[in-house]
Parts: sequence; structure tokens; C-alpha cells
Amino acid sequence: MVTLICTLADHSDDVNYCAFSSSFLATCSLDKTIRLYFLNNFEELPYSPLKGHTYAVHCCCFSPSGHILASCSTDGTTVLWNTQNGLKLAVLEHPSRNPVRICRFSPDSLYLVSGAADGSIILWNVQTLKVHRSGSVQDGSLVACAFAPNGNFFVTGSSCGDLTVWDDKMRCLYNEKAHDLGVTCCDFSSQPVSGNKQEFRMASSGQDNVIKIWIVSSADPLGMEIRCKHTLSGHTAPVLACAFSGDGQTVISGSVDKTVIIFETNTGNILHTLTQHTRYVTTCAFAPGIPLFATGSMDKCVNIWQFEPKQLFTATAQKDGPNTSIENWSEEDVSIWLCNHGLQVLVEIFRKNNIDGKELLSLTKESLADELKIESLGLRNKVLRNIEELQMERKSACEAVPDEFLCPITKELMKEPVIAADGYSYEKEAMENWIVNKRHSSPMTNLPLQRLVLTPNRTLKMAINRWLETQPMHNQNPLS
Repeated sequence: MVTLICTLADHSDDVNYCAFSSSFLATCSLDKTIRLYFLNNFEELPYSPLKGHTYAVHCCCFSPSGHILASCSTDGTTVLWNTQNGLKLAVLEHPSRNPVRICRFSPDSLYLVSGAADGSIILWNVQTLKVHRSGSVQDGSLVACAFAPNGNFFVTGSSCGDLTVWDDKMRCLYNEKAHDLGVTCCDFSSQPVSGNKQEFRMASSGQDNVIKIWIVSSADPLGMEIRCKHTLSGHTAPVLACAFSGDGQTVISGSVDKTVIIFETNTGNILHTLTQHTRYVTTCAFAPGIPLFATGSMDKCVNIWQFEPKQLFTATAQKDGPNTSIENWSEEDVSIWLCNHGLQVLVEIFRKNNIDGKELLSLTKESLADELKIESLGLRNKVLRNIEELQMERKSACEAVPDEFLCPITKELMKEPVIAADGYSYEKEAMENWIVNKRHSSPMTNLPLQRLVLTPNRTLKMAINRWLETQPMHNQNPLS
């Protein structure tokens, strides 16, 4: 089930783009402004809207840390903003002075890509604020861009229909004619394909009314492979936006037909069609780690939607493998895992022997041969390799706590996160002690706190709880 929980109607013209960080939602518009909202209650920040562009703002995006917001405009500039106080950090003028349509940070925050209407692409060094590399596409305007989650390459989409893959030296690695009438958007799933860190799913949308799901492989640093896995149909007019959910199992899209469609990635099945917008839907984005997404439209509104958590993050996730800990997998979960690794011929054998998650992890080459009677050496080795990958992923998932879940003061996983006046989230007790000790400056910026009120960050707490549920080593005491 999908529920509309909030509508933001502060822009005075078309909404062009929206983006989430772990604390904020940003929206930008033809009205030349960018607006920022707290993610926990969707109240607008005191220093919003951000003003500085002289023409329409086409795109906005957060740096991975969430400390910097970039926005680009018809005025030919990309502006960097401090998200903690709304002040301009820099104004990057596109060398061609053409309208800038798209901007994206690299996963390591070192670079920022900006693409313009004349097809030129600039790779900015975020530290020096200077041009690092530049390039251009052969035809059309740059209208879409997305970095691969590993940061090794990025993809641009053009109005002539091409998807082009670039490395950080602006070498063109691959070019694909993707949408006959023009690309409008592209987005990578943050999850690698079947644990292979060199393969990722990418979605692209186009003027041809469809969304395409691609498998992008970068096994060879100087060679790329892009193949279309399947095409998602359902819209009756050009699709202007697409985005993956955090687990990669769901894709949302917005269209000129005024609808938002939610697809299941693996099957292409339509889960929901939302019809609340009254004009073209121009943008959509998922919040990180929680079952919320936003859609923006030419009706000047941004709608905030909430998924039934189990529907988005459990039921659909089990198509590729459950999000629950492997020890808790059922026999059916193990069957799904086998099918997704090309081991369908073993499903019946595993079912007859009641192999669940615990049994799967305990399998050895001897038990596969002697107890399950799997005669093929190749099949036995393939099962063992995939079990080894599962165990490695399980171990790394348990060890790595996302940075945004750690209190900046204690450096520990937060139990009661609160938002202070500086816009950062802290552990409640740690921040209260900070204030009690008469330190009325921000622990992060050292600037004076305008007010000492601490607001519970329920959205972040929900995200931490959801993460804890998937962590066998951390989930003994989930947050109440």
C-alpha cells in the first residue's frame, strides 16, 4: 500500500527536480529557487528558499555527506550551497555559458559533473573548484547523469537518445542508442547484481514512453558492457523521471501522462499507479534507507509518499534474496536464492532435504556429495562459491555501520537521534550534555547555535531500526 502523507506547495512555478539526503529534502523550480525541508517532519528550513540563480533551476543534488547541495540553472552556472546555513560556497560558471541541465556528485565527493544544453560536460574538482576534465557528446543536450555506486565511471543521457559511459579522465568507454526520441533520466541501483561489485542495474527513461533496465558491467577497466535486461511499459506518454529504491527491487517513474508508476524491477510488474498530480510529473526520488519517496510536477507541488515497509523492503526484496539475516531464511528463500544464481536444477533436491538458511550456511563439499547426492563436481563447486560470497557479504554488512547512523560526538550508533539547529543529527543524551556544559556552538561547524531546541529525528530512527533488523550482530536490542 502507498499513502500520500504530505504535499509541499511552496514553489510558485513548475517543480523541476527533487533530491534527498539523510536529513533533508531539496526541491528546485522554474521560479529560480531551491527549497530545503527537514526529512523528519517536512517543515521548511529557516534559511529556505535558497536564492541566487537568475533563471530557472533545472537540477539539484546533495554530496554524499549531505553537507553540500549543488544546483544548476539556465543561467549557465552550478552553485554549491552549505546545507547547514544556506550560504553560497561557490559559483561554478560553465565554460560555454550554456544552460546547465544536470549536476551530480561522485560517490567519494571529489568530483561534480555538470552537463549543458550544448552537449558539453564538465568534471569539476570539488576541493579546488576548478575544471578537472571536460568533454562533450556528439549530438543533443545533456539531460541526465548518474555515477556508478563504485565511483569508477558515470553515465550521461542526451536528448538525441544516447547513453554514454565515461571514466574520471573523461574517456568515452561506451555509447548506446537507448531511447529513439531522447533520454530524459537515468539512475543506478546502489546494490550490485548478485553480489558482483563490477555489475550494476541502471534504469533509463525516455521520450518513447518506456523505462529500460540495463545491466552495466565494468569487469575490464577499459571495456564496458551494457545490455538491456528488460523494458518497463505502462505510461501512455513520455517518461520524464525514474529512480531506484534503496534495495534496487523497485523503480518509480513519472510521466507526461501525469501519473507515477511503481514497478517491480525483476518482473516488470506494475505495483501501483498514482494519479494525484494534475500536470506532468517531472521528478521522483527515494529517501535513503526508509520507505518514503517524493514526486514533483508542473502543478508546482511535491508529493511525499510512504510505502507499507514490508511491501517495499521485504516482500519484493525476496525476489533476489531476502533482506533478513541468512540464518532466518526459509526453505522457499533458499529456493529463490538458487534460482537467482542459475542453480534451478538443485531446487528440488534442497527442498527434499529441508535446506533452510542455517542448513545452507553449514553445507560442505562432503555434505553436498554424500548427503545431497549431487554428482556434478561443477554444480557442487558453484554452490560452495556462492555460499562463500554470501558469508563474506554477511560479514561485511554486519561490520559496516553507515556513517549517517553514527553520532558525530560519540562516534557510536545512535539510539535516540535528534536534529539540532545546525541541521545535523546527534545522539540525544550526547547533545544534551554538550549544551549543559555551556557549549552553545555546533559540534560540527563550531558556529553559534541559533537555538538550543532538539527535535527528534524519527525518520533517521526508523532508518536505523530497519538497518538493525538486517544485522545479526547488531539487532539484539533494536530501538524502541
